[in-house]
Amino acid sequence: MGTQSNYALRLPLSLKAGAEQVAREDGTTLNQFIVSAVAEKLSAMKTADYFAQRAQRGDVNAALAFLSRQGGQAPEDEDVLPS
Repeated sequence: MGTQSNYALRLPLSLKAGAEQVAREDGTTLNQFIVSAVAEKLSAMKTADYFAQRAQRGDVNAALAFLSRQGGQAPEDEDVLPS
């Protein structure tokens, strides 16, 4: 996981107690729970940024033109959604 560092974290007592309980129920330490929670939040934020950047590159008119194009093959029987 690379080089580690320490950080003094100040949590309200109720939040710390809740995190300790969840970590205990999960069979892990409070430290492992906090590391996992930070990693999960960071991943979610980076994913949101990625999709926001991709959306800026989108071209609605090109997508609609692609979807309404002629040609192609009709769906096979197993490709049709049930009614």
